[in-house]
Amino acid sequence: MYDICVIFTCKEGKREKFVERVTADGILAKIRAEKGCVRYDYYYCVSDETELMLLETWECKADQQVHLTQPHMDELRALKDDYILSTTLKEIEYK
Repeated sequence: MYDICVIFTCKEGKREKFVERVTADGILAKIRAEKGCVRYDYYYCVSDETELMLLETWECKADQQVHLTQPHMDELRALKDDYILSTTLKEIEYK
């Protein structure tokens, strides 16, 4: 398995709207239907209204890399311009 934690810093008042758009536009469903996608879930931070966490689990890193090239990812990147200030990605390693 290949796990990633992504932390987004959202523009003020835009966090929930971003997740609503990703869902309503069908992007989330398309990602979850991709080969190798085990989990792709957003979580809200209770102590910071601008922070949004995404946990991704893929069967392997190669599947996640293919995921990045999908057409709906271009749609997601365009949405991020309107809602997201910064993105931090970290691979999760289990010991």
